[in-house]
Amino acid sequence: MCTGVSYTTKDHYFGRNLDLEFSYHETVAVTPRNFPFEFRKTEALPRHHAIVGIATISDGYPLYYDAVNERGLGMAGLNFPENADYKPEAAGTTNVTPFEFIPWVLGRFETVDQVVAALNDVTLVDISFSEEFPLSPLHWIIADKNRSVTVESVKEGLRVYDNPFGVLTNNPTFDIQTFRLNDYMHLSTYPPENHFSKDIAFDTYSRGMGAIGLPGDLSSASRFAKAVFTRMNSVAGDSESESISQFFHILGSVAQQRGCVHVGGDDKFEITIYSSCCNTDTGVYYYTTYENSQITGVDMHKEDLDSSEVVDYPLVKGQRLSMQN
Repeated sequence: MCTGVSYTTKDHYFGRNLDLEFSYHETVAVTPRNFPFEFRKTEALPRHHAIVGIATISDGYPLYYDAVNERGLGMAGLNFPENADYKPEAAGTTNVTPFEFIPWVLGRFETVDQVVAALNDVTLVDISFSEEFPLSPLHWIIADKNRSVTVESVKEGLRVYDNPFGVLTNNPTFDIQTFRLNDYMHLSTYPPENHFSKDIAFDTYSRGMGAIGLPGDLSSASRFAKAVFTRMNSVAGDSESESISQFFHILGSVAQQRGCVHVGGDDKFEITIYSSCCNTDTGVYYYTTYENSQITGVDMHKEDLDSSEVVDYPLVKGQRLSMQN
């Protein structure tokens, strides 16, 4: 499954964990302003905002998992099985396929407010990219420095939720995830106070006991609660180093380790394939992979953003060690 996060210190940072049991040969992809985005059922974008993120590139087309545009808007698609419901093409609306949704949004808009206004006229239509890449059941987190929303295409239609937590995982639907946070309102970063009985003395025998009851399992509902608690209480300095370090620690609190989640057999495990953190103010995209915990960066502004060719960098997967003697 997956976890997406939006987080602000001095700058705004946006990223995610991609949790799966297999890889689609993801790369860091920079799509410049003049790459021609052709869409299946709506008008093309011959020129648009430049975009950086992680994608699988098929037939020259970047199928983005998560990305940020040069104006500071970020977007990520996360698995949403059994709830995602895509529609037939609808007359009188803008018909966008889910695999086009990230470039359609990031290519056009600069703020979440602009996106939300445009979504009143959007239908996410049931059209796959190809037989090799059928549609994934997804929902999306979209964020800028000032606002975050969750977008879900369900049986009842397209739903847009304000997301004050800046966090998204997977199932259940976002309204249910939000309601379940009520169960954790007693949690605290401070030591607990005795409300059990005034006649019994208790021993606060460990630090962190104020958060007893915070889920620690790897289910999507538990990861949502833990990521929200961690992100909402996170404290970081304003420097780039402190900010990205804290961002990766937030993602690390809900990362998946090989061997803990079986998928489809005894030898298949879901893992955090990569974790990403993009500074949306500077356009620098940072990432780590399961095998390589060293942070690697790609600066979109070091590319020719007025070209028409996608530039991609394969993920660095081998562990890199720094020896001190």
